[in-house]
Amino acid sequence: MIELTVEELKSAAKTLRAGDRVLLSGTVYTARDAAHKRIFELLDRGENLPFDIAGAVIYYTGPTPAQNGRPVGSCGPTTSIRMDKFTPRLLDMGLAGIIGKGERGQEVCEAIIKNGTVYFCAVGGAGALMASHVVSAEEIAFSDLGCESVKRLEVSKLPVTVCIDALGGNIFRDGKQNYAATNG
Repeated sequence: MIELTVEELKSAAKTLRAGDRVLLSGTVYTARDAAHKRIFELLDRGENLPFDIAGAVIYYTGPTPAQNGRPVGSCGPTTSIRMDKFTPRLLDMGLAGIIGKGERGQEVCEAIIKNGTVYFCAVGGAGALMASHVVSAEEIAFSDLGCESVKRLEVSKLPVTVCIDALGGNIFRDGKQNYAATNG
């Protein structure tokens, strides 16, 4: 298990390999489909974004309201491919990493390699586990979107797995090839 902070991610990304398990700590921003659409409307109008993309990590989640004194309720990942049309541009702007679940399209894979970043997967169906690693949460944009608003989360040892690395390693592609090779 590798422990990393968000601040270390950009320099560490080139050493991470698909399949590495990471405990990530620091600031991550939530954004799902509706928030990405709004972020791109701001970009297209030349307006400021609610957070600095350079060096940031976006977690594709929409945390449910806080419960039992916790900062958030359930905080599991959503399917990442829905954000594929937005991702290359954000990576080109300096996004350091992404957290979600599931495979990504070829254009996103190429943008990850081009920008020396990393795509992490979080465990789907384990929103309570993921929420237990959220230390604090603050809504910072698009409050009308409810749970899909952009939030700044402080996370401590958030368990994620490198799914696509900066050198092109891809557990989805490589796992299928390895399975086919061993099971003929």
